[in-house]
Amino acid sequence: MTTENGKRRGRFELNEDFPRLLTLLRKERGYSQKKVAADLGISQALLSHYEKGIRECGLDFVIRAADYYDVSCDYLLGRTLHRTGAVLTIQDVAAGEAPRGKKGDSPSVEYNRRVLINSLSIVFGLLKKINSESLTEEVSIYLFAAVYKIFRLLYSSNPKNSQDIFSLDTRMFGASMNSAMAMAEAKSRYVLTGESIGSCIGVKREAIPTLTPESLAKEFPQHAPALMDLIKSVEKSSKSEH
Repeated sequence: MTTENGKRRGRFELNEDFPRLLTLLRKERGYSQKKVAADLGISQALLSHYEKGIRECGLDFVIRAADYYDVSCDYLLGRTLHRTGAVLTIQDVAAGEAPRGKKGDSPSVEYNRRVLINSLSIVFGLLKKINSESLTEEVSIYLFAAVYKIFRLLYSSNPKNSQDIFSLDTRMFGASMNSAMAMAEAKSRYVLTGESIGSCIGVKREAIPTLTPESLAKEFPQHAPALMDLIKSVEKSSKSEH
């Protein structure tokens, strides 16, 4: 592999995550390519090639970029979902600490909690922009049902816990929630096409925002990284099951 300085370095393969993360980290901070390129000691054209995945960089650039954005090299290379100093680091795991969480919290619990909360912030941010009561209601029903289902599963796993707080039959609640989620998703898809169904009013096409990873990073700079991690994690898990 030839580096930006024309020197040969140990070869390693950069995957599709590197250009995306390199671009996302820059846009999160509101930096221009010109500034970042100057700070990292390369030309703007070369940085543009790295961000577009046109050229591969050397290991020395990966290290400089990771230090510059305060993330781990493994995160920048797509080998881990955890950022250095942001959510969870290898050092934190080894020390048994949960960064920014309560003392004694499981790092994985703290990390997943943040990913979900931040991702949901974007979902409801988009719902606010679309400004459709029908869509917001259906999306909320879907999410409420998912939380209910998982909470009741956890709650009911101990037979000593009273079931008095629930009214749905123990043997039926799972199917009831699955049905509610499926119907809510179907109605959401329907109204997003602009058509109305029952009491759900269709969404006007112009109300649906045009989105890109870059626009999400710009509009939701504090939450977009978590959503990108969630997308990658879910898709990775899905692929491993096939």
